[in-house]
Amino acid sequence: MRNRLLLIGLALAVLLVVIALVMPWGGTHSAQAPASSAPTLPPSSAPPVMGAEGIGDPYFPLAGNGGYDATAYDVQVRYDPAADRIEGHTTITAQATENLSRFNLDLRLPASVVTVNNQPAQLHQVGGELQITPAAPVLVGSPMTVVVDYAGVPSAIPEGPDDPSPWVRTADGAVAVGEPDIAAWWYPSNDHPSDKATFTITATVPAGLQVISNGALLGGPEPAGPGMEQWRWQESEPMATYLAFVAIGHYDIVRRDTRYGLYLAAYDHGLAPQVAGAARASVEQTPDVIDFLSGIFGPYPFHQLGGVVPDAPNLHFALENQSRPVYGEGFFDVGPDVSVVVHELAHQWFGDSVSVRHWSDIWLNEGFATYAQWLWDERHGGPSAKQSAAMNYADHPADDEFWRVPPGAPGKAAVLDRAVYTRGAMALQAIRMAIGDQNFFASLRAWATDRAGRNGSVQDFLATVKRVSGKNVDEVAQTWLFAPVRPAAPPS
Repeated sequence: MRNRLLLIGLALAVLLVVIALVMPWGGTHSAQAPASSAPTLPPSSAPPVMGAEGIGDPYFPLAGNGGYDATAYDVQVRYDPAADRIEGHTTITAQATENLSRFNLDLRLPASVVTVNNQPAQLHQVGGELQITPAAPVLVGSPMTVVVDYAGVPSAIPEGPDDPSPWVRTADGAVAVGEPDIAAWWYPSNDHPSDKATFTITATVPAGLQVISNGALLGGPEPAGPGMEQWRWQESEPMATYLAFVAIGHYDIVRRDTRYGLYLAAYDHGLAPQVAGAARASVEQTPDVIDFLSGIFGPYPFHQLGGVVPDAPNLHFALENQSRPVYGEGFFDVGPDVSVVVHELAHQWFGDSVSVRHWSDIWLNEGFATYAQWLWDERHGGPSAKQSAAMNYADHPADDEFWRVPPGAPGKAAVLDRAVYTRGAMALQAIRMAIGDQNFFASLRAWATDRAGRNGSVQDFLATVKRVSGKNVDEVAQTWLFAPVRPAAPPS
């Protein structure tokens, strides 16, 4: 029996060798996988899935979407100021990160038609989630082009049950500006800072109106049919969706060349003369402020600069829209305010170029921009940053609710709380005192330059400080960023 088995085995071995010699395998392989290695399916053969309704932000679970990475937006809108109505046609270029049977976009205006890779797709809209089912699954790693047609009245859609729309109407137009929400009110997107992309923005408006947006002005005003003109803008550096803006109205546009690129600022014709004068006196210092900040943080990260001041009494804030911040007119009611310009321009490094990984990391934006204001004051005859930290510490007694908000993890309801700004700046002063000026400013510069165009978290920044300075600042961070109590002493 044993001999018979040996003969059978020998015959089978010879047969396999013959087959290997005569079969046309179609290629030569220098090595073969070991017989013990288990076969693995390529990702594209995995069953298609529905992309997640959120990108994974702990504070805003439905912000953004899963399953793809957006790389470019071509936003085209036609705007009727009288009716405050938008008709939009937006093209999104993306790459699938999963095998997708369905995926979502964030959009609050009603969508009518969607195509995916030139094929009609099914759509279903629930609140701000636009669910898209392509005609065929999109395989992981594959590019996809999504085109969405939509229309509606942005100002009619509230931000929340008791909150107005972030789309701000003006006497002759509108301003799309807000944080953390605005994109879904005027274009579909993967609406989260962790998925940045390039933008081309085209707005068609009644002739005589101006349109201001991010980046470079490609063209405008250009004829776009009877009584209409279009303006085309392009931001070629990666940008978070909430930083894309549009301002429509009658504006006085100022242009001039600078060492940082073309400076373009716009001032609404409806501004009161004294407000307009104070606004100009402030915003026109943008190149000088960027010169100051780039000496500290490293090269200015964009190719255009400027600012916009609309006539919008209900706009009570300024926002660091990439390359061209928007300033509420209230900042200039009593005269020039360069400090707010410093704050928003500091965001070009901290928030725009280096964006948060999650909204819980907002200290990396607001604490840093507030500290830049203190540095400006320190360099221009005001109190030192150390003095500013001590004064703000003294202004808030231990029982002040101010200390209940830890800037490093403020919670959803306090994402833009004043403690994130002011206590956040105190935290930076405490880190500065702990590691010394040379290490501190080297850490800021390394953070801004090493991560340019990308994202980061609070822990990533603390790791950068440790790498650059060789010092562990976890105890300082715990005291100033994460403990919901007043530290025992000011940062000194």
